[in-house]
Amino acid sequence: MHLSVIGCGYVGLVTGACLAEAGHEVMCTDIDGGRIAQLKSGDVPIYEEHLDEVLKSAGKAGRISYTADAGEAIRFGDAIFICVGTPPREDGSADLSAIDHVAQQIATEARTSKLVVEKSTVPARTGEELKRALEAYSRGGNVKFSVVSNPEFLREGTAVYDFFHPDRIVVGVSNEDAAEKMREIYRPILERKFHCPLHKNGCPAEPKGEFLVTTINSAELIKHASNSFLALKISYANVIADLCERLNGDVEQVTHAMGLDPRIGSQFLKAGLGFGGFCFPKDIQAFIRLASSVGLDFDILRAAERVNKERIERFLEKVNKALWVVKGKRIAVLGLAFKANTDDIRFAPAIDVIRRLLDEGAQVHASDPEAMERAKRILPGVTLHEDPYDAIRDAHAVLICTEWSAFKNLDWERAGQSMARKLVVDGRNLYSPKKMADLGFEYYSFGRG
Repeated sequence: MHLSVIGCGYVGLVTGACLAEAGHEVMCTDIDGGRIAQLKSGDVPIYEEHLDEVLKSAGKAGRISYTADAGEAIRFGDAIFICVGTPPREDGSADLSAIDHVAQQIATEARTSKLVVEKSTVPARTGEELKRALEAYSRGGNVKFSVVSNPEFLREGTAVYDFFHPDRIVVGVSNEDAAEKMREIYRPILERKFHCPLHKNGCPAEPKGEFLVTTINSAELIKHASNSFLALKISYANVIADLCERLNGDVEQVTHAMGLDPRIGSQFLKAGLGFGGFCFPKDIQAFIRLASSVGLDFDILRAAERVNKERIERFLEKVNKALWVVKGKRIAVLGLAFKANTDDIRFAPAIDVIRRLLDEGAQVHASDPEAMERAKRILPGVTLHEDPYDAIRDAHAVLICTEWSAFKNLDWERAGQSMARKLVVDGRNLYSPKKMADLGFEYYSFGRG
């Protein structure tokens, strides 16, 4: 099929690349002309593991193209995937102005009937409003639009793998014809009818994704309900960590045992600096706001949001208690992205930590495998180092803010020899307290005594 993708951010670019690799003809567009120019020249404007190789493969096969002309992309596709941003407004509700703008473009530029697919995370009832907007902007024309909600469940850092190995593909539709078209789009992935580029000798994973057809409102609710529940698990683990510190327990032992219960599961029971990124904080706020708009108070989500915001304070309390005086101290921060294997620094805990340290007069040196180019634009007072050992040199403390494997495998015996003081405050519980103590470090983490 001919598919169009509007928006070339983390969701849109992965969606376009993977659908092209699966055999479709894909045209991508973005309001940022510079980003389109980068893609045309072969540069990838974001870091996501395996994305560059998939884009190269799809480009070599001639199945993916880029245009700054949204009208061209709209006319090209039988189905149009909307992957634009829906950032939070001051009251926590989702800003849907970009969705409305795209609806106007589609209604104006389309010459044939289109399947319009919401891929952006949106609150329930957005599909109804999108359908209404398309009809209003088309001014009663002969072009017909069928709206589908197709929420993404991609984890930044493993988004390409997740796209090719989905747990479920949810499509919210208002008619069976739209459901069948969506089945056709995803058939190569569901039936593994293409060569998965992540495995040179063929993909060892059997197709497992379940294709779920729901109403549009249900599909929109599924996305927010899923992300909010995962955020709840993280905040719950962090409360358990605080309890362990007061009762001399070990949160790693507690959450490991909890996770062995199949009713609970081990994922997202990780104590530390809390969740960041663009999805969880935004989606919790939007879900709270949505519930409030229909007369429901989502107290449990408000509590999860509060617990998460407090993690920065808890972390800085540990830093201040250990250092006594922060002003004038050289502090190394390892990790800037909100999680490993991405360059995304939106709502990253490390950014808040660094800004607070700068406000207190610290000299901050930082390192991250992928996020430094983005960080330098918003952290002019920070010295950035490609090599983490350079950031650590002469430091009075090292703060671990992102769980990159490169940091997990650091040679701390070597690092300690160059430090002004052998102090580590670990916001991700990467290291063994005993091993760090054996190496002569003062070591602080979450929920481990």
